[in-house]
Amino acid sequence: MSSIQFANPEYFYLLILLIPLIAWYILKDKNAHASIQVSTLKGFHSSAKTYKYYLRHALFVFRVLAIVFLVFAIARPQSSNSWENVTTEGIDIVMSLDISSSMLARDFEPNRLEAAKEVAVNFITGREDDKIGLVIFSGESFTQCPLTTDHAVLINLFKDIQSGMIEDGTAIGLGLANAVNRLKDSKSKSKVVILLTDGVNNQGEIAPITAAELAKTFGIRVYTVGIGTMGMAPYPIQTAFGISMRNMPVKIDEEVLRQIADMTGGQYFRATDNNKLKAIYEQIDKLEKSKIEVKQYSTKSEEYLIFALFAALFLLLEIALRNSILRNIP
Repeated sequence: MSSIQFANPEYFYLLILLIPLIAWYILKDKNAHASIQVSTLKGFHSSAKTYKYYLRHALFVFRVLAIVFLVFAIARPQSSNSWENVTTEGIDIVMSLDISSSMLARDFEPNRLEAAKEVAVNFITGREDDKIGLVIFSGESFTQCPLTTDHAVLINLFKDIQSGMIEDGTAIGLGLANAVNRLKDSKSKSKVVILLTDGVNNQGEIAPITAAELAKTFGIRVYTVGIGTMGMAPYPIQTAFGISMRNMPVKIDEEVLRQIADMTGGQYFRATDNNKLKAIYEQIDKLEKSKIEVKQYSTKSEEYLIFALFAALFLLLEIALRNSILRNIP
């Protein structure tokens, strides 16, 4: 019944007529007199009541139910089968991730790289309507995953990322330029790069500001994220006796990252711990929401027959009982 709607609900006002009908029946029952009068009923008090006594109001109940279901039928109950044709104006996003050796610093849990991967995967999971790609960089840069709506594949590729996959260093310009190259031919009205790094550009043939100018030319918005605590951070160092931790200064070129964001209409964020990094991605998620237009279609089916059949059933029951076991003595 939850999916049933009525084309003519105004007919339900007819049910008000049942109120005087019920009142009339109650008054009539109180004032009823037997067809055959006797001097006393004392001899009948000890006799058991038959089933006819308990069914004596059934005729009226059946008549009321017949009227109720008849009113439901003429109110034209309808069920609708609807579906949605959803067209989305998704956002194309390329995530450019620094995987240099400094991303193994332990100022994040378990380290910067793993923290960045975990938060990025959660971000991707919530962007069902967007095409997302992945670029990684350190001393050089390459595309780990082109723009895709197959987020399961993208997430698996994210999980496989490790520091040392490519030459070490920090080529921020190359990482951004590679991401821009993946987006420049996109037909989407909104194109975004999320660039995450923990260092200063020290390698690559393309300067970060030059790459930012390319992004601006193609209408690509860049959100830059500097990841690393303030001051010193523990770095794992390979020694003859194994891995040891050494505190080293955190150097992030925040000025360049701010310039990149300002030039392209994005924002710069600084993540100093896991919670701050998570909050940054949540903020970016709110800033870049897909526009969804929904067109709804529905077909309606008349469902009056079941109500009409119930009305006929109760009417027939009344007629049958009135002319058989509940027949009045003339």
